[in-house]
This record gives sequence, structure tokens and C-alpha cells, in this order.
Amino acid sequence: MPLAEAPGPSRVALLERLTLHRPELRAWALYDWANSAFFTVVITAVFPIFFLSVAANDLPDEEKRKVFGWATTASLCIVAVLSPLLGAVADYARLKKKLFAGFLVVGILATAGLFFVGPGDWKLACWLFGLANIGAAGSFVFYDALLSSVAREDELDRLSTTAYALGYLGGGICLGLSLLLIAKPELFGLAVGPDADANAKSLPARIGFLLVAVWWAVFSLPFFRHVREPELPLEPDETPGTHPIRAAFVRISETFREIGRYKHTLLFLLAFLAYNDGIGTILRMATVIGTERGISDATMLTSILVIQFVGIPFSVLFGRLAQRFGAKRSILAALCVFIVVCALGYRLSTPGEFVAMAGLVGMVQGGAQALSRSLFASLVPKHKTGEFFGLFSTLEKFSGVLGPLVFSLAPTLGVAILATNGFFILGGVLLLFVNVERGRAIAREIDAQQAASAAAGAPSESG
Repeated sequence: MPLAEAPGPSRVALLERLTLHRPELRAWALYDWANSAFFTVVITAVFPIFFLSVAANDLPDEEKRKVFGWATTASLCIVAVLSPLLGAVADYARLKKKLFAGFLVVGILATAGLFFVGPGDWKLACWLFGLANIGAAGSFVFYDALLSSVAREDELDRLSTTAYALGYLGGGICLGLSLLLIAKPELFGLAVGPDADANAKSLPARIGFLLVAVWWAVFSLPFFRHVREPELPLEPDETPGTHPIRAAFVRISETFREIGRYKHTLLFLLAFLAYNDGIGTILRMATVIGTERGISDATMLTSILVIQFVGIPFSVLFGRLAQRFGAKRSILAALCVFIVVCALGYRLSTPGEFVAMAGLVGMVQGGAQALSRSLFASLVPKHKTGEFFGLFSTLEKFSGVLGPLVFSLAPTLGVAILATNGFFILGGVLLLFVNVERGRAIAREIDAQQAASAAAGAPSESG
């Protein structure tokens, strides 16, 4: 439905249930649809296979895996280091949308550039893949930071969950088109005969990268039209005209000093850092695992497509589970499923086991990540959500670094998979010690103190 179209009464009710009843809500959620094409086609499905079989076809198998892991690790490290500083600069100088646009352009252009990667061009492929990773991950820092400016407090959880579902759907549709392009190139007027050289045979996949770039760009346009840069006041101790970099370092130091006073919030962040690293590793390295275990490309690509569409209803289901059993227990249940996924990956030998892994990942991935965001929101004082969610976003990006690094350093694939399982176990153990009710009570107490100080006209002490 076009964003400007006036929906009828029945559609209004549906859009309200999905938290898509205002243009800015739809525009914000639509970016998940736009960006998920990159994560699904380039990061998870097509590019890893393309890299191993085309770009790095002249490298030994072990070297292929290590090079791919290093390219992923390096790009995410750059985003992890830059995100806190750029996030604070964006808060102070009101540059969220401009920085979002900058990273978006880098990601789209690098993705389009993958079209020019041919057989043996593994260095060019690594550079472009790394830049595309930086663009995608960097854009999400500012995308997440703008959530609280488009949604009311009671809409945050529902909008975040809906965006996850839209991401699954959009990514799945774009992946389906890419797979159709690869499997049936003749439907698109591409004649790729059995005697064609490697460069010609890779043409459908490379056109698929162009499709992702166009998809990403087109569906990002409503974001710029309907999502506004928030007009937030400066901190009490800040003065206009301060250099943004200097102001950013001051803000970062203050945030890190304060977060240590929120025991259960900090403990949850550490748990999230651990188990989200495991989730990111499985998504990024799944096709690498399948290739080394002899799983066909068709099985892997179909399985990844299954993840997308299984994730749509199960993301909604996890929201209902959280209402009944609580977000913490629901996340722990999801982590148990991920441990089973790693066990299957360790002994993976048949296409059926790979499909089973994909189905299990699709059932729990979206729910675990969406509930992590909402649980964290409940542990943070309302007047500090911007600062704390900035740190949350940074850790979310950094949590993709250690897993691929383990894959690069591990002597065997089995060791790498077992090490990945350790992220889920560590994250689950840390999460067990998070006292959610106590953390929420502290957040409410701090909010009450802030409100009392504001009513009395006195400076507040929020710690």
C-alpha cells in the first residue's frame, strides 16, 4: 500500500494492530524490508557461495574460509569502533539522518560493485563485501537510534517486532527473485549454456547483487520523506558551539560512567553481547559450513529462503510467549534451540539435517532479537532511553565480530562450531542472573526521582 494512500476502516484497524497506522511508522519499518535484502542475499545466501566458488576459486578450501571470516571481522570491527563516537556526534549535532544516508550510500554502491567481481577476484570481493558490511551495519546504528522519535513508548515493542517480520518478508521475496534468476536465467533473457566460461556462468548471481542494490535504494526512499530528525535539547552541561567530536567524547564517558550503576542492565548487555554473537555467526557462516560438509547450493539456498518465511509467524508468536511467560524465559528457550542448532551443525552430514537447522533458526532468531530489544527497554529509565539504546546498538554490531574471528582462527570446522555454541551457553548463564523485576524497579525508581526533581525545580540526580 502506498504510504500516502488513505486506508479504509478495516485496514486502519489492521495497521494499528501492526503499529503501521502513521506514515512515519511505515517508513521506519520499511527500511527493515529494504535492508534485509542485503543481509539475506549478500551476507547469508548467495555471496558466500559466490565467493567460495567464483571469487576465491583458486584458493585452498581452508584459506577460503579464513579469508571470508577475516573480511567479515574487519568490517564489523570498524563499525563497532566508530559507532559510539558517530552516535554521540549525531545526538549532539542532530546528524542522524545525514549519517544514516552516508552509510546507506556506501552500502548500496559497494553492493552494486559486486557485479564486477569475476573468477579469482577475491581481493576485490573482500574489499567490496567489507564496505557493504560497513554501510549496512552503520546505517542500522542510526536507524535504531531514530526508533524512539517515530514511535510512542507504548508502540516501541510492536513496531520493532513488525519491522522484524517485514524484514523476513522483504528479504525472502528478494532472495526468491535472486534464486529464480540463478536457477532459471532464461526467464530473464539470459543465455548461460553448459559450455560458458566461469564469468558468464556467474552472471545471474552478479545481476542478483545489482537487484539487491536497487531494492535497498528504492525501499529506503520513504524513510527520508517521512522520518524526521528529532529536535532534542542539549545536555544541561553542554553549550552550543562545542566541537561535535569533543562533545561526543564527553557524552560517551558520561554514558559509560552511568551504566555501571545499573547492575542488571549491564549484566543483560553482557549476556546479549555473548548470545547475539552466536546468532550472527550462525547466519553469516551457515553457507560456509554447508559448503565444507558437501551440502548442495540448491539445498542451502532453499533452506535460507525457508528461514525467511518461517520467521514471519514465529516472530509474532514469540511476542505472545513473552506476554505469558516473560521475555527472559522466552529468550532462554530460544537459546536452548540455538544450542541444538549448533549440535546439528557439528554432526551435519545430510541435506535433511541442514534443512532442519534452517527451520529451527527461523523459528527463534527474530523472536530472540526482538525480545532482547524490548526487555532492554524495560530495564532502562525512560528519560535515558536514547543514551542506553545507543550503547545497545553499538554492542549489537560488535557482537558480530568474535564469531567470524573464531571461524578464522579455529584449526577445524568442528572446533569452530563448538566454540560458537559457547556463545549461547555463556549468554544464557549470564541472562539467568539478570533479575528483571529488580532492574525494572530500579528504572522506575530513578524515573520517579527525576520527575520529583523536575517538579521541585531542582537539578536531578539520575544515578
